[in-house]
Amino acid sequence: MSWAHELEAKTCTPEAAVALLRSGWRVLVGSGCAEPQSLVRALVNARHALRDVEVVHLLTLGIADYVEEGLHDHFRHNAFFIGPNVRAAVSEGRADYTPIFLSEIPELIRSGQRRVDAVLLQLSPPDRHGYCSMGHHVDIQQAALQSARVVLAEINPNVPRTFGDTNVHLSRIHAIVHTSTPLLELAAPRTIDAVSLEIGSHVARLIDDGSCLQLGIGNIPNAVLALLGDKRHLGIHSEMFSDGVLPLLRDGNVDNSRKRLHQGKTVTSFCMGSSALYDYIDDNPSVSFYASDYVNDPRIISQNDQVVAVNSALQVDLTGQVCADSLGYRFYSGIGGQVDFIRGAAMSRGGKPIIALPSTAKGGTVSRIVATLDEGAGVVTSRGDVHYVVTEWGVAYLHGRTIRERALALVDVAHPDFRAELLRVIQQRHYVHRAEADWDAVVHPYPATWQRRQRFGDATLSVRPVRSTDERALQEFFYSHSEATLYGRYLHLKRELGHEEAARLCRVDYRNRMAFGVFEGEGPAERFVAIGRYDLNARTNVADLAIVVSESWRRVGIAAALIERLGAYAKERGVSGLRAKFPASNVGMRSLHQKLGHELHYEPSDSTWVVVLPLVDAEPVA
Repeated sequence: MSWAHELEAKTCTPEAAVALLRSGWRVLVGSGCAEPQSLVRALVNARHALRDVEVVHLLTLGIADYVEEGLHDHFRHNAFFIGPNVRAAVSEGRADYTPIFLSEIPELIRSGQRRVDAVLLQLSPPDRHGYCSMGHHVDIQQAALQSARVVLAEINPNVPRTFGDTNVHLSRIHAIVHTSTPLLELAAPRTIDAVSLEIGSHVARLIDDGSCLQLGIGNIPNAVLALLGDKRHLGIHSEMFSDGVLPLLRDGNVDNSRKRLHQGKTVTSFCMGSSALYDYIDDNPSVSFYASDYVNDPRIISQNDQVVAVNSALQVDLTGQVCADSLGYRFYSGIGGQVDFIRGAAMSRGGKPIIALPSTAKGGTVSRIVATLDEGAGVVTSRGDVHYVVTEWGVAYLHGRTIRERALALVDVAHPDFRAELLRVIQQRHYVHRAEADWDAVVHPYPATWQRRQRFGDATLSVRPVRSTDERALQEFFYSHSEATLYGRYLHLKRELGHEEAARLCRVDYRNRMAFGVFEGEGPAERFVAIGRYDLNARTNVADLAIVVSESWRRVGIAAALIERLGAYAKERGVSGLRAKFPASNVGMRSLHQKLGHELHYEPSDSTWVVVLPLVDAEPVA
């Protein structure tokens, strides 16, 4: 029988199609924006002929009347990911939730542990060979299609024909319903809120040319994507994507040219968005769709270099544990692909696993960086898996860090209104030594806008404000100095820099006490090559300036850059001037100030030079 005759023979009404279903079966409904709505309506309308049917799906954006009250004898829903249309039912105990990694759901189905008896899909019309396309959703549908005893399909000409592992032959389908309804769309926000833009700006700075991206849906992913217009040769390997990727694809920022796996291809398992997105993927060989157990397999993800995975969270505790699927005892969403991609990015060469979230919830009244996860809240991503945590206040790097370093880093990115309390908890739990009591220093927001990459000689280095977590790096920098360098910096031969002193030096308040570090390496491999700081004398409104540069990095302009940077920062905060004092034996520093045109005064009593740099109109300082 030719496929045209087969199509005609299998075509029926939705009611006739669902008549093939039986009581006690497990029925999988097609995902997301590909939900076959006429079949779902018919399923619910046929409830009197069905008992104890378990309805499962990943997430759907359409109707979900099978969770309505009074239908419990007919249907029981089991969510692999909780969407808005079933959230109340799960919360009220009328539906179930299965917490599981997205990469493992297909095998759960294939193995028979969650055997699927019937699957309801939405497909494209067949091609001349009789093959339909699953279009914009493959995800867990493919596993259900392979194992189900009955396949019911809506054939809709609006479903895009996509490349990858999306084909379904008519011979596999038992009943076909024709429809031409518009595809479900996921509306993109018209504007991106200021908090999401701040978070997006921090994440965008972590993304380099050639990175391979995984981003979800929502304001934060859209903000990140909107800020990548200056990046080149980006790739996409993501469980899903939405409209935010389209400008980068059309403008050539995403060309997938540096991917090691599926070079030149955008790889995903589903997409949700507007008709413009569906038009883009239709018959587009540059976009390939595969099942979730492939796309989300950390071993597959890690074959690409520089994977940057950006995922969200509801809470992060002070040790780095991430809750992403529940609000206390109330299950809210699901595990999804977060852990799959966190681990895949961590295994990728140069990869960056990122948890990005606003620092507060409920209009700023609740901190999402918390001392303890809410009672009943589950850990989706363990503290051992977390690398980067990003809020609108900055970036906290946690991987390989001690509990003390983690806690301080997370306080740095918590909302300032909640930092004092979080710091008290840190002390009470002895995450830090009781002598470390100068907590006001880290309550002020980290000035992330003062970070920059700058060329010095043949190298590009990072110049940024010092953080409280730089304490150990500062100690290592100190002990790398020669005796001459130590004398030039401290005016005496300082022999040690203990933990408490180093911690205090790094706990600048970004107001009266400020420090910029110059670093080689990136992220966890950062090492000080220089540091400049000032401490304000409140009586004179003049700040004492001190700079030290590693012996191997001198004469490339670092000291001058630090003077300029500290001066600009101090001037912006109304400081009248900077004052530096150094021994006469420090010929290099004297030469630098002379070259910069600074006036020097010699102090014969202690053989030192003093230079005062006026910044704003003020009375001269003696």
